[in-house]
Amino acid sequence: MYPVSASKPLVVLLSGPNLSLLGQRQPEIYGPEILAEHVVAATEEAHALGLAMEHHQSEHEGELVEQVHRARGRAAALVVNAGALTHYSWALHDALASFDGVVVELHLSNPAGREPFRHTSVVAPVADGTIAGFGGLGYRLAMVAVARRLGTGSR
Repeated sequence: MYPVSASKPLVVLLSGPNLSLLGQRQPEIYGPEILAEHVVAATEEAHALGLAMEHHQSEHEGELVEQVHRARGRAAALVVNAGALTHYSWALHDALASFDGVVVELHLSNPAGREPFRHTSVVAPVADGTIAGFGGLGYRLAMVAVARRLGTGSR
C-alpha cells in the first residue's frame, strides 16, 4: 500500500455487498480476480497518477453511507462499486449527493446488458460518470477518470 499524503489528492474506493466474493461468485460475469487484486490495480494506478487511495468494503449499506460521510472534506474523489445497492439504495444516493468532489460509479460487468432490474442506477444521477463492462480494467480506468477530472497526473 502507498501512504496517504497531504500533498496528494485522496481517492476513496468503496466496494459494496458481495464484492468480497469476487473470484468465487459468478466468475463468468465478474471475472476470476479477487477484490484484493482490483484494489492493488487501482492503488498502483492512483499512485502513478499522483493520487493517494484508500479502500473500504462492506456488506452493509449503512457502513458505506458512513464511509461517504467520512470522506467529506477529506477526499477529492470517490470511486463506488456499490454492487446491488446501485439499483435501490437511496440512502447511498443521498450520501453521494452530499459529497463535494468527483464521484465515479464503477461496475465490472455491464448492467445495461444484464437483467432488467440492473438497468436502473440510483448512483448514476449523482456520479460524474460511470465505467462499466471492462472487468478489472475498470478499476484503473476509474483512477484515470478521477485524475483527469482533478487535473492531476500525466498519464
